[in-house]
Amino acid sequence: MSFTGGPRVPATPTLPQGETVASYGTYLEAQRAVDHLSDRQFPVQHVTIVGTDLRMVERVTGRLSYPRVALSGFLSGVWFGIFIGLLFMLTSASLGILLVAMVVGGGFGLLFGVVSYAITGGKRDFTSQSQIVAGQYAVLCAVEKAHEARNLLREIGPVKTGAGQPGAPFGAPPSDPNAAYGRPGAPVPPAGPAAPATPPPGEPRYGQYAAPAGQPAAPAQPAQPAAPAQPAAPAAPGERPEPRYGQYAPAPQQPEDPEQQQP
Repeated sequence: MSFTGGPRVPATPTLPQGETVASYGTYLEAQRAVDHLSDRQFPVQHVTIVGTDLRMVERVTGRLSYPRVALSGFLSGVWFGIFIGLLFMLTSASLGILLVAMVVGGGFGLLFGVVSYAITGGKRDFTSQSQIVAGQYAVLCAVEKAHEARNLLREIGPVKTGAGQPGAPFGAPPSDPNAAYGRPGAPVPPAGPAAPATPPPGEPRYGQYAAPAGQPAAPAQPAQPAAPAQPAAPAAPGERPEPRYGQYAPAPQQPEDPEQQQP
C-alpha cells in the first residue's frame, strides 16, 4: 500500500506519456531540476526522468596479481569469520572463539581467491565496474502541467530540449513526412530511349574501312535507293500461281462446263 498519493507504477514496462519540458546531459542535472520542482510545491508525481541513448560502460579500476588476489580473499574471509565467531559467542562468551573464526575464515578466503585466479589462466588480469549510462536525460511532464513546469525550470537556468523544439511530445514523429523511413519521396521520371551514339567527325563508323594514317578518308557514298519490286507474271489459265511469302494462296479456278453455259 502506498501513502504518497502518487500514480502507481505499471506492472508491465511501458513508455511514459507527456511532453519534454527539459533535457540534460547528466543525471545529476535532471535530478536537480526535479528537486527544484519539488521545492516549489509542484506535483512531481506528474514528472518522469527518461534516459536515452543507453550505453554499457565498464570502468577499469586496477590490475590483478597474485598478492592482490590473496589479500582481497583474506580480507573477505576475515569478515565472514567475524560473522561466524559472533554467532558462537552467543552461547559462549569467549574472545578466543572469535579470533579462531577470523583466522580460519581468512585462510579459506585466501585459498579460494588464489585458486579462482589461477583457474582463469590470466585471461582477465584487471578489476572493473560495469554501469549503464545514458547519453541524455529528458524530463517529461503531463500535458496539463507542462507549461507550469517549464516556467519553474527557467528559474534555475535556460531550458534545453533534446529535439530543439520546446514542448515537443516524447516520441513524436519527424516534422518532414517524407523523411520517415519507408515513405516514397518525389516520383522519379521514367527513363526515355537512349539516343543513338554518333561517332565524332573523322572516325569511321562500325563496318567501314578505316583509311591509313596520312591519307584523307574517302567521302561516304550516299545510300542507293532500293529497286522497286517487279510485278509477278500472270499465271496461265488453269495454273495455280505460287504465293509470295506471307500472302494467302488463292484457290485454283475450275474451268467452266460448256453444257452448263447452254440455255
